[in-house]
Amino acid sequence: MALTKTTEEIDSMRRGGALLSKALGAAVALVAPGVRLRELDAAAEKVILDGGGQPSFKGYKGHPDDTPFPSTVCISVDEEIVHGLGNRDRVLVEGEIVGLDIGLWLEGLCTDMAITVPVGKVNQALIDLMQVTRDSLMKGVEAARVGSAIKDISRAIEEHVKPHEYGIVRALVGHGVGHQVHEAPHVPNFVSSSYPYIEIQEGMCLALEPMVGLGGDPRIDTADDGWSILMRDGKPGAHFEVTIAITKEGGAEILTPLPV
Repeated sequence: MALTKTTEEIDSMRRGGALLSKALGAAVALVAPGVRLRELDAAAEKVILDGGGQPSFKGYKGHPDDTPFPSTVCISVDEEIVHGLGNRDRVLVEGEIVGLDIGLWLEGLCTDMAITVPVGKVNQALIDLMQVTRDSLMKGVEAARVGSAIKDISRAIEEHVKPHEYGIVRALVGHGVGHQVHEAPHVPNFVSSSYPYIEIQEGMCLALEPMVGLGGDPRIDTADDGWSILMRDGKPGAHFEVTIAITKEGGAEILTPLPV
């Protein structure tokens, strides 16, 4: 599978990204105390289907023997860092934070994005966590340039988070995207010799997604539902993600602008 996309493919991904951002925005607009997770999921799914797209997460299997993912949006609350089930009747509570991760297919290409938002009023520690995580994502976007390497993205994210003594999840990383939901290359949010040196090229499409835990412990566990990923220390975590394309000019274009 090609590491890069054609101009025409990126055009399709740009249209898909605009629709995806609209769908995520519809879900974010409903976030409030007393709202059920499945209501957020339904709102986002309607926008995708009405726009001619198809959810890329609903029915997804990481492995052939997995239970298919049951919802359009991964909705993760507090210590659920990613992959929370969006079809639950769980009611949002004031003071929580909720991550919404969403993907779609449009014109044969897929895009992916995520945001973490407060439920009503939240404490300052959670506001800081969300801001640092979002800012680290943007540092990664700035580092994604032709002639640089994937590790430069990783370093930019890690160096922004590290002074705050949060825990950067290491068992999950960003990835290539477009022809499949997850494709090469891996894009870790930390520098590690475990990952190969890969130079950034024009036409690469990457999903950057820092996942950061408030408690400083990067370790995670999988919940009994087989999908939801939990911070092992039980502390809240934040997750932000955009799909980018490396342009002819050498920099990165965000194909999935965050709605807020």
